Amino acid sequence: MRTTRVTVAALAAAAALTLTACGGEPVKPDAVTQITGQSKAGTATVLDRPFDKPELVLTDTAGKPWNLREQTKGKPTLIYFGYTNCPDVCPLTMSNIAVAKKALPKADQDKLQVVFVTTDPERDTPDSLGAWLKAQDPSFTGLTGDFATIQAAARKLGIGIEAAKKEADGSVVSMHGAQVIAFSPKTDEGYLLYGEGSTVDDYTKDLPKIIKGENP
Repeated sequence: MRTTRVTVAALAAAAALTLTACGGEPVKPDAVTQITGQSKAGTATVLDRPFDKPELVLTDTAGKPWNLREQTKGKPTLIYFGYTNCPDVCPLTMSNIAVAKKALPKADQDKLQVVFVTTDPERDTPDSLGAWLKAQDPSFTGLTGDFATIQAAARKLGIGIEAAKKEADGSVVSMHGAQVIAFSPKTDEGYLLYGEGSTVDDYTKDLPKIIKGENP
């Protein structure tokens, strides 16, 4: 199996492409944690320096406080930052994960935590976020809250986001990196990164190993 070094510049370029796909200008990488890792078969990047799970307490779709560290402790977890009005990348990413999850045995489906953190909290209320995620997979956790808190947590995971803004045509765009971070149930560290190009097949192949905290 050939292993390829993924540089920070390459990952930044990939993030810029993703942000362009979501609309607007790319997010500048200032203050975003830099990432290096090794890309193996498929699209997973095994990170050289795994991420600590952010100390993040937001509001879930039931309107209750939700502590990321406490409520995903010891569980295989996928985290994605996006917004429900995204025209393409966000719904496709969640759909790909939902389809792949259904291929797991029921016991493993119950173990997997999928957390969607909105980058557009002004529009993504608990109710609207909950309705959107229910159409993807009712078990997915949706979180909303203070934008500055969300942005700081995303940056610690190497993901740049900017506050939603209105474009000249009147549309509102929330620009964000489209990476999915997988956290190991063994260490509670974010050790794998998936980019926008990750497919249903990629997640279907890798999820059984993520459940065990193994590399793809």
